[in-house]
Amino acid sequence: MSDPQNRLDLLEQLLPVARRAGAVIMDIYRTDFEVRGKADASPVTEADERAEALILPALAELTPEIPVIAEEAVAAGQIPEVGERFWLVDPLDGTREFVSRNGEFTVNIGLIEQGQPVLGVVFAPALDRVFAGAVAAAAFTEEEGKRRAIAVREPPEEGLTVVASRSHGDPAALEGFLQGRRIAQLRSAGSSLKICLVATGEADLYPRLGRTMEWDIAAGHAVLAAAGGRITRVDGEPLTYGKPDFANPHFVAWGFSD
Repeated sequence: MSDPQNRLDLLEQLLPVARRAGAVIMDIYRTDFEVRGKADASPVTEADERAEALILPALAELTPEIPVIAEEAVAAGQIPEVGERFWLVDPLDGTREFVSRNGEFTVNIGLIEQGQPVLGVVFAPALDRVFAGAVAAAAFTEEEGKRRAIAVREPPEEGLTVVASRSHGDPAALEGFLQGRRIAQLRSAGSSLKICLVATGEADLYPRLGRTMEWDIAAGHAVLAAAGGRITRVDGEPLTYGKPDFANPHFVAWGFSD
């Protein structure tokens, strides 16, 4: 894997890219934008497409040797071959949140090495909050012009704070998974913010018992791993990247050792 200092240097170069993509998204967010349906029936807007059109050339300039798997390019049939290193990009994660204007959508840029995320940036432009991490180097958030380090927490005695999807999910499956655990609070959130809340210690557990794609979670997974957490499949095995169809199994984001 790449040297931690090199990862950190690359992470710093990614931050303005994510912020510029977020600015493009916010320009469209303030308009009466059109919502279209993709082949899989998921929504897409001009914001998804314009943000991706900004991110892809920026990554090509930063790391011309690393292929990029990006959500809208894949939807258009543009799928490069990937090796040990590749980028995963979701230019607008949480399009449903964007359409409903609740602010809980993000720009996600993550780097995979040997099947695992090693650095990532998640930017929530409507909240003006950045989550960033480089494994074995640093994990931090930026808001209100200030940067602070982040880390997962030990679960409180009163019980776990669990985050669940605002737009997707199976309440019965979630209840079954949580059975036997002491739960203090169940929070709903959109996009990859759920993983980031575990990384910051604002939550302890995020079970995702529904469909996701690798670009949905790679950046958040990198932030969580850099902050001391992990993501596993529901059976406890590691979650890996570079699968033939880029689809994830059900998974759990942990801020603690089970």
